[in-house]
Amino acid sequence: MTCYEVNFDGIVGPTHNYAGLSYGNLASQENVQQESNPKKAALQSLEKMHLLMQLGVKQAVLPPHPRPNILFLRSLGLTGTDEEVIKSAWNRHPEALLAAGSAAAMWTANAATVAPSIDTKDGKTHFTPANLSTKFHRSQESTITKILLKAIFSNPNFFVVHSPIPNTEALSDEGAANHTRFCKRYESKGVHLFVFGNKEQATTRFPARQTFQASQAVALQNQLYKKQTVFAEQNPEAIDAGVFHNDVISVGNERVFLYHEKAFLHEKKVLNEIQKKLGGELCLLKITQEQLPLEDAVATYLFNSQIVTLPNETMAIVAPIECKENLSTKQILENILQDPKNPIQTLLYTDLRQSMKNGGGPACLRLRVVLTEEELKAAHQGVFLNEELYRKLKQWIEAHYRDRMKPRDLADPLLLKESNVALDELTKILQLNSIYPFQK
Repeated sequence: MTCYEVNFDGIVGPTHNYAGLSYGNLASQENVQQESNPKKAALQSLEKMHLLMQLGVKQAVLPPHPRPNILFLRSLGLTGTDEEVIKSAWNRHPEALLAAGSAAAMWTANAATVAPSIDTKDGKTHFTPANLSTKFHRSQESTITKILLKAIFSNPNFFVVHSPIPNTEALSDEGAANHTRFCKRYESKGVHLFVFGNKEQATTRFPARQTFQASQAVALQNQLYKKQTVFAEQNPEAIDAGVFHNDVISVGNERVFLYHEKAFLHEKKVLNEIQKKLGGELCLLKITQEQLPLEDAVATYLFNSQIVTLPNETMAIVAPIECKENLSTKQILENILQDPKNPIQTLLYTDLRQSMKNGGGPACLRLRVVLTEEELKAAHQGVFLNEELYRKLKQWIEAHYRDRMKPRDLADPLLLKESNVALDELTKILQLNSIYPFQK
């Protein structure tokens, strides 16, 4: 049986802006109120998808969420026409409008946690949308995420799309950004690493987001066996340095694991458990604090690179351009490339500066879904990237996106109309039905 790991990347939405809503995300906070370029952001992310497609990696897209989210604003008690709701929100509750206009759903690593059919008790691929309960602006995402996933993975013979686990503080779930699947090959049984932050463990600067209880609940709901799961606690020192998700401090692909020595509270115990459950096949690429201080790891997003398996069975690492501009990370990546003990033979840099300024790199923009050939055919075909769809999406972005935006522009009622027109056209391009509330 042949399996493929498909990258489902979120298309950056028309309201991409720097409102600084994500406390604990240093880039989000440092660039607050700066002018963004939604068109450039969307094109940069599309070029990254196209690069992976050209490498021979299976690539697909997830459409943006409707923004500003009028239903979200109405749920807060605001009434009137859509324009009146936006005006009232800006005048009375500007923080609500900023949240309702957030394009953070572009980071689909937070969209859900996925368990491939090869690993699950019922032999189906399971999706659990993340509740994202720790952030006001992201807590609204799970409703549309579930709708999108059910539209793409609609065949019940192959796929199960769950509801998010309960939205409570104890069950705070941030999705695949805190989850890594290790395997010998994609079609082999996998070991699932769930990383959580202990809210009782002293952090002096930023709070933990993912909880142990949430990780356990997601693993159970996705029908994973206990012998396939490993639960690891984040290092509080890393959280305080700005490692709000585990994909900012480690990244894995098949049997390769690139990680920082400050990633986990009990490093040796975690790695030994993964090795034991996987069968001793893990290829460890450990980066020390001396090689790369935590502050530089966060600033460059080295560990938010994507490691992908190519058709020739070697691996490539796709890193943010910031890693090329930093002498330490550039040297680390070149050393990895020259080391014959690991299968990484290709290094590529990608310019995602618009996303990076808001705290999301290459790996933040994608949700990994391992599918068999039969499951690939059963999924909705309109979202899989090819040259024709790439061309259409590029033209669509050029036609509908603004090239400058500040958070205050969310109060412009024309933005809502522009966004709805754009998303309505996008659903036709992707051959999806009327999936958005405003299309009903």
